[in-house]
Amino acid sequence: MDVQKIVGELQFKAVRSSGAGGQNVNKVSSKVILSFDLKQSQALTEEEIALLETKLQSRLTTEGILLLQCDEDRSQIKNKSLVIKRFLKIIEQGLIVPKLRKPTRIPKSAIRKRIKNKKNTSEIKKTRRTPEH
Repeated sequence: MDVQKIVGELQFKAVRSSGAGGQNVNKVSSKVILSFDLKQSQALTEEEIALLETKLQSRLTTEGILLLQCDEDRSQIKNKSLVIKRFLKIIEQGLIVPKLRKPTRIPKSAIRKRIKNKKNTSEIKKTRRTPEH
């Protein structure tokens, strides 16, 4: 994954933010919306795109575009850097391939021990029964 190439493909849009900031909120477009077209990306391989499509399925639009927004700070530049960091973290997490689980087998000694305990319990319970005439 080439970070510089991916960051070059990002598109940003600045809009007016809600929340604290007084008159600044009404005048300045400090909220940043990041959009990344996953299907048209040249920085990612076909396998990486397929993996990200499955892992980020709930975050993608129907066209395969990942949208992130940030309005945590009053500064547009800080919001932009925050949203880029968040985007890169999401992409890195999405590209992690989980290890295949190897099904474990029950050891024969454990099976023998369990059956031996069952037989012992059975014998104990047999001795508790009333004797037959």
